[in-house]
Amino acid sequence: MSKQAIRPVNLLIAALGGEGGGVLTNWIVAAAQAQGLPVQATSIPGVAQRTGATTYYIEIWPQPVADGKRPVLSLSPAPGEVDLVATTELLEAGRCIQGGFVTPERTHLIASTSRVYTTYEKMAVGDGRFDDEVLIQAAGARSRQAHLLDLDAVARASGSRINAVLLGMLAGSGTLPIAENPFTDAIRAGGIAVDVNLKGFQAGLAAAEQAVPSVAAADTVALIAEAEARLTAYQDKAYAILYRDRLKRFDGADDDLRAELAKGLARWMAYEDIIRVAQLKTRPGRVMSLSGSNGKGDVVHITEYFRPGIRELCDILPAPVGRRILAWADARPGRLRLSWPMALRSTTVSGFLSLSVLAKLRPLRRISYRYRAEQAAIEDWFADLARARDIDPALALEIARNGRLIKGYGDTHMRGKSAFDSLRETFVVAALQGEGRSPGAMAEARKKALMERPG
Repeated sequence: MSKQAIRPVNLLIAALGGEGGGVLTNWIVAAAQAQGLPVQATSIPGVAQRTGATTYYIEIWPQPVADGKRPVLSLSPAPGEVDLVATTELLEAGRCIQGGFVTPERTHLIASTSRVYTTYEKMAVGDGRFDDEVLIQAAGARSRQAHLLDLDAVARASGSRINAVLLGMLAGSGTLPIAENPFTDAIRAGGIAVDVNLKGFQAGLAAAEQAVPSVAAADTVALIAEAEARLTAYQDKAYAILYRDRLKRFDGADDDLRAELAKGLARWMAYEDIIRVAQLKTRPGRVMSLSGSNGKGDVVHITEYFRPGIRELCDILPAPVGRRILAWADARPGRLRLSWPMALRSTTVSGFLSLSVLAKLRPLRRISYRYRAEQAAIEDWFADLARARDIDPALALEIARNGRLIKGYGDTHMRGKSAFDSLRETFVVAALQGEGRSPGAMAEARKKALMERPG
């Protein structure tokens, strides 16, 4: 390589808070320095509420320099001038592509296909998620080479963290002028959960050999298996069996209808109530995930903020009691808007025990007001679907897709359920009587409802 042809290797990393992006950057810098390579790293903090990632930009001069001279390296990436982009989440890869940092002439893209949903995705009345297939196709089309894999799953399987797995992927990509040993030496020198991070690094190296996953239609069988596992954790094994038995009513239906039912029913049956919130906030590993625990004994405090209202409290009360209280509140304007703001520190013994006790109310969920109401609504939905299937398969599919409106907690759930009920009254009932408009009209109405954002 001639002196004129030498240029720095540019690396842009996008990671979410708590994923150890800073530690990953330090490992790369230390590994480069151990080989005598000039290196420079900068970072730009991300934005709160999941509207952006923290980005780290690294430039590495690919060979040692003599006479104490150092090249001038840039502090920030330039569109079209990045050799390697690495992201811990799929949408962040899309942001980098949109920003022009991924180009087919130059950029090697390494991205996790896992998702952490943005605030706007969660705020949508229905399924507001970005289309993963579109993001994956863009990654392949806009990069010189794309290596896409669920790095979060690899990290869980190896008992490690995603930053260590990503380091292994970077080392195995062949795009950095650094050998394998300096990376492992950097992990040891950092002294941060060394054994765990070395496992993650090796898992990342192995993952670098895997092929880019193809974009294919959802495997309904795998989807059902995942849903059953989630519903077992949500309630119990019998609840997962109920899910499968309900789906059996549509054995023989076309693949699109089966897939839509499998997703919509799982989401509806695992509705979010206070008990579920407590389950999620006491799940194993949550504190480490949120704090980015580095094994050095740092003290971390996590405060949980709740604002339950009368409706949320009635949801978990026995059905007759909850029904009477809600009837009382409905008769008095403003009562349903009452709420009780609370702040509970889940990293204290008393706070964690309070949440644990609430989570252990799970066996009582079956006698609750909300459980009875949701199961009755699901059965009405399935009755509509069974009738529509005999009339028009296209109508049945659109009714199944209306289930996308049922999601979330509190006000989000109320808006979605209101839209679902409105579509049923306006389109479904009439269509089942042979008097309604086309399934396409209902699809358009649902699309508008899904696009609505809270005011």
